[in-house]
Amino acid sequence: MDKQTFTDLLQTKFKMVRIEAGYTQDTMAQTIGLSKKTLVQIEKERVLPNWTTCVSLCALFRDSEVLQTTLGGDPLEVVQVISRGACAYPQNDNLDELWWETKREEAGFTLQFNKISNLYRILDRSNQPLYGSNKEREAEMFFSKKTAEQLVNV
Repeated sequence: MDKQTFTDLLQTKFKMVRIEAGYTQDTMAQTIGLSKKTLVQIEKERVLPNWTTCVSLCALFRDSEVLQTTLGGDPLEVVQVISRGACAYPQNDNLDELWWETKREEAGFTLQFNKISNLYRILDRSNQPLYGSNKEREAEMFFSKKTAEQLVNV
């Protein structure tokens, strides 16, 4: 897949991604950094989004089932390979230890705090991110909910 094929394909998915996220056109346009008028034109397939807009969509809605299904996996991985032509994946996880501080571990979940960006994330047993927030209280609530669900299911 090349950049042109990628943007052509994503043009047909903008509205579905927006609806999946539960966003209005105003919110979606603001989130991606477009005018509402431009977003409407993209959704009506009258205007082709540019590469940067498509990359923004993939980065900001990386967890979108619509994008993952359309692209056959992680949207950002697809973007990296298309953009660079090839992409080597680092095997060194030591940077995680530098940047992320573990706050709590329970029932197979880990609550971490990023020392640089001040963000919180929750990881599952396989260290896959489940949730991220810039608010400690929200991250704590999500962590408590997931651990309680896990303990009930045991």
